[in-house]
Amino acid sequence: MFKSPFNRLSQTSTHFLKTTTTSRNMSSAARPTRLIAKSGVELLTFGTPNGHKASILLEELKEAYGKNYTFQSINIGENIQKEPWFTKISPNGRIPAIVDHDRKDFPVFEGAAILAYLTRHYDPDHKFSFADEDDYTSRAEQWIRLAAWRSCKYRNSEFIGGARAPKHLISSQVGDFNPWMDSDILLEMRDLCNDIKTTRITSTEGGPMQGQANHFYRIIKERIPYPTQRYVGESERLYGRPAVKKGTEIPTKSQLVNEAIPGRLETDPEFKAKDEELKKAGAEAKKLFNYKFSAP
Repeated sequence: MFKSPFNRLSQTSTHFLKTTTTSRNMSSAARPTRLIAKSGVELLTFGTPNGHKASILLEELKEAYGKNYTFQSINIGENIQKEPWFTKISPNGRIPAIVDHDRKDFPVFEGAAILAYLTRHYDPDHKFSFADEDDYTSRAEQWIRLAAWRSCKYRNSEFIGGARAPKHLISSQVGDFNPWMDSDILLEMRDLCNDIKTTRITSTEGGPMQGQANHFYRIIKERIPYPTQRYVGESERLYGRPAVKKGTEIPTKSQLVNEAIPGRLETDPEFKAKDEELKKAGAEAKKLFNYKFSAP
């Protein structure tokens, strides 16, 4: 149904085994040392949730507009992202980064900035962005900045166990809630600020949705129907999109995904019984709240 957070972490470990340089039409086992494309967008990435932000949107743009791109696998376990040729493109020494060879080799780093750049220049029909009616773009940018603020607070260890935002930062948007909001609740509050297209699909929701789905579906002892159907359903919706599936296989497909589950269901009676119990609980939760699957 969806990858667990363990699978997502293990996926990164799996990618550490080898480094590849790849495009849609070419591949090489050589260690990346430079840009390889002469035209189009070149993506420098790795198989992590942050890397998938850019590859998912590029796959969406490819499907919607025929926008092809080239990508190289930057093995962060080998510190390729800290090498001089890479830091000239991405000064923070992190993936993902892109270079737009069709716009004077313009480089862009940081996930949110990449998403904004790609939709600004390559989404003319606003399928993944807004045409600015009713200031939707500004609303989306505010939530993205809040997510960045929350991330910085967390990284600086100013809030142990997850960053939290004061009520006054969000009360004007979401009404009367507790003075301190859990980071996962912030994602829910952002949803109320209309359907922030690119952010919802590619920026931050996939990982948190999966993590919470795994928690409420598999780990929690006390069954709570609403979050079960909410997070499991959203994971299904997001990962049901063809471009999302393709984007999460960039630069390489993970070996730790759900393809192995059918075999285990046939050979492990205890696992099968538990799986059936979970499916029943998930189905009952969806029925209780009239959940309808949809992945446009």
